[in-house]
Amino acid sequence: MAILLARSKKTKSAKKSVDEPTWEIARLFPLQGHWTEAEYLALERNSGNWMIELANGRLEVLPMADMYHQDIVKFLLLLLDAFVTTRGIGRVYFAPMPVRLFAGTLREPDLAFLRSHRIKDKRKAPEGADLVMEVVSPGAEARERDFDAKREDYAKAKIPEYWIVDPEEKTITVLTLSGKSYQVHGVSKPGEHAASKLLKGFKVAVREVFAAGEGK
Repeated sequence: MAILLARSKKTKSAKKSVDEPTWEIARLFPLQGHWTEAEYLALERNSGNWMIELANGRLEVLPMADMYHQDIVKFLLLLLDAFVTTRGIGRVYFAPMPVRLFAGTLREPDLAFLRSHRIKDKRKAPEGADLVMEVVSPGAEARERDFDAKREDYAKAKIPEYWIVDPEEKTITVLTLSGKSYQVHGVSKPGEHAASKLLKGFKVAVREVFAAGEGK
């Protein structure tokens, strides 16, 4: 881990507040905007119970998922994995697992479908994905990240399809890549099915997705 801020030669003896961050430790890490992929991956391996992504050289610390979130992810994982496995067209992975999008940016989608040709070294982050899904966490910051920032990043990485599962609005938005940006393939609500354009025949009942989160 590179040290980008040198310690001062002079130290102060002022008493520190017990609630003050341990700045000496913080100074061992790179400044925001200067994180390399190697430094991020080293931190990711040793960070423990944290969800951390690298976006344009900046670290983003994500909230840990709750049981509602995880039950939705599990429901979608089982459906998508069964569809992909029976057809032998690739593998489905779930967070936490970094996916390299482009230089300086690794994201951890809740679910990622990779066609077989992308799986080259299982000890390294895969280069891109073919379909990703995000279940939106509560709060304005999480919504901005999934609806705006990740939409831009996944499009830049040329991921063909992006699903945004929104528990707050009870909708599933399926985005498909058109040129350099995503177009809305469909926004589905309870009583409807969200369907993939990339994976012909794959669809999910929206009501069942959110019922899974509620344990119904």
